[in-house]
Amino acid sequence: MKKLVLLFFSVLCVVNISATTLMSPNQKLKLIFDIKDSVPVYSLLFKDKAVVEQSIMGFDLYDGPDLSTGFVLSEVKFSEYNDFWTPVLGQYDTIYNRCNACLVSLKQPSTGREMKIEFRLFDEGLGFRYIFPRQPELAYFRIFKELTQFAMSGDHTAFWIPGSFDTNEYFYYTTKLSKINAEEGDGRGISTHKVFDKRGVQTPLMMKTSKGLYINIFEAALVDYPAMALIYNRRKQTFEAALAPSPIDSISAFMQTPCNTPWRTVMVTEKAEDILASNMILNLNEPCKIYDTDWIKPMKYVGIWWEMHVPGRGSWNYADEPNIKLADTDWKSLKPNGRHSANTENAKRYIDFAAKHGFDGVLVEGWNVGWEDWSGNWKEDVFDFVTPYPDFDVYEIYQYAAQRGVKMIMHHETSGAASNYERHIDEAFDFMKRYGYPAVKTGYVGRIIPRGEMHDGQWMVNHYNRVIAKAADKQIMVDAHEPVRPTGLCRTYPNLLACEAARGNEFNAWSAGNPPEHETILPFTRLLGGGMDYTPGIFEIKMEHYQPGNPCQVHTTIAKQLALYVTMYSPLQMAADLPENYEKYLDAFQFIKDVECDWQDTKILEAEPGDYITIARQGKKSGNWFVGAITDENARKAKIDFDFLDPKTKYVAVVYSDAPDADWKANPKAYEINTYIVTDKSSAKIKLAPGGGCAISIRPATDEDLEKKYKKL
Repeated sequence: MKKLVLLFFSVLCVVNISATTLMSPNQKLKLIFDIKDSVPVYSLLFKDKAVVEQSIMGFDLYDGPDLSTGFVLSEVKFSEYNDFWTPVLGQYDTIYNRCNACLVSLKQPSTGREMKIEFRLFDEGLGFRYIFPRQPELAYFRIFKELTQFAMSGDHTAFWIPGSFDTNEYFYYTTKLSKINAEEGDGRGISTHKVFDKRGVQTPLMMKTSKGLYINIFEAALVDYPAMALIYNRRKQTFEAALAPSPIDSISAFMQTPCNTPWRTVMVTEKAEDILASNMILNLNEPCKIYDTDWIKPMKYVGIWWEMHVPGRGSWNYADEPNIKLADTDWKSLKPNGRHSANTENAKRYIDFAAKHGFDGVLVEGWNVGWEDWSGNWKEDVFDFVTPYPDFDVYEIYQYAAQRGVKMIMHHETSGAASNYERHIDEAFDFMKRYGYPAVKTGYVGRIIPRGEMHDGQWMVNHYNRVIAKAADKQIMVDAHEPVRPTGLCRTYPNLLACEAARGNEFNAWSAGNPPEHETILPFTRLLGGGMDYTPGIFEIKMEHYQPGNPCQVHTTIAKQLALYVTMYSPLQMAADLPENYEKYLDAFQFIKDVECDWQDTKILEAEPGDYITIARQGKKSGNWFVGAITDENARKAKIDFDFLDPKTKYVAVVYSDAPDADWKANPKAYEINTYIVTDKSSAKIKLAPGGGCAISIRPATDEDLEKKYKKL
């Protein structure tokens, strides 16, 4: 990994003076840190107007005295960062890190304890974290509550999901801050998981002020600490940090010095596009810890997955016999149900399809024993991750895929039993290496074991990170489903290709689904922390195709499904539909075959959370450009200027757009494909149907292309 670091550092020691001011490089953002009545506080201003009003900092400890008051300021150190680094996979080939920073040192004279707070101020936002040096007075401590606040300057419009420490699989509500109340939602997004507080929301939290500012509260570098959600205090118009409690006396975090918390982040921009273009979350993570990264590759894949979600097709389980115990079962004696999708012949069918159309890999779910009684039962020994069902020949499939140049993607569903996974993980990863699996999709559906732990708690955060680190040691790439939401750790461990950690496309097959605005909000929230395995590319949109009368459907048009490959960043992209459905629409399928998923450059052309997004990306492999534009339930025109193209070159643009009569409800499969010649001077306004989108592939024109006299766009 290439990296050039230019670090300018100066030190200023200040004793008995509390107020500290830090400006962003462009001088628009100002941080003010102070000690008020012995309590640390901060505020954040944009162009001298408060964005975060004075907010307290600190901790309530399970074992007193607390780290909340009694502080004096002992020292302030200022520094400046101006460097760049090259991601292994990403949205840019080079990422610039430019910010001003200060480190404030606080002491509690009554206890002799020390706490530091590090601030970094970028042009687009603030990051800060608490640091606890090694000290005999605070060698080990237990956090009951983090007191960090974010005092808002108004009743902003918020794009939020309910607060839960066990799931992120909600769709978004758009309300004023004063209207946040999970118990008053309409139920479409509320899962069976318990909401910890009716005023609670998940991070990242996206907001827009009445003055047109965009604000986002999140965190970065989540390591050895619970994930941060927020509780909104309406009276004070303030968000307060909320951490998942452990099963031990509701303690949130167990700390041993030296240590630090994750970064708390507040992005503030005048343009929504700048939120999507920001690399602040990545820059706050540690550099790559993997020495040799040549084995980490982007992947496009197909797989045995969607056919188990659509009605009446396949199943994960081999037999229909409940209460089967893994250790006591002779699997070959079981009567197959005839619907088991993960069988040898079906796997070969997907391998053939992948080879024919140039896909890198094939995912197979339901291949291993245990699916008869796996979900929601809080059992520890459901899966062993190495025992296939009788109809799945691992070695034969390995040979078949290898002969066709296709990689297999492993699936490890843990059923929430993380401790069981850790016991088996070495054997499971060795099994993968033996049969040529370079990547694993992990799953954490269900209540967590160890019992009482939560998906977002400190123990589980450490578990997810242990899995990623162990996978890196084995040169295995990871796609984590149902994990804690990612916070930029893909910089440190780029083998973390993607996560789910949000309400994905599968909800459309068997529930009220995801409203059309869902995909216009996710890039402003969930995707700020890393790529998402959203599983786009569904062409057979209505579930009545499989089951007459079934009302479920994907809330989209085909053109929008194509556009998602550009607007929903991930270096791991699935063509999620069934092979036979793609065979019916090979002209539209061509875009999925062409589009890349690792990028040299990215341009955010236009964006508004909850309404629309248009993004252009340049593929790292070919240098070709791809554009995706999506809208919510409202029809609109995507405005595209092609000034990102090389001014010396003419290009062929293949435009996959909604047909004039397309509509996500009434006519979702109506699309058009047109070819044009474009240059850097070209511009277009392309109609997006309700719930629709547009996808464009752009490559340099050949002499033969120019002879065809394509129309100019």
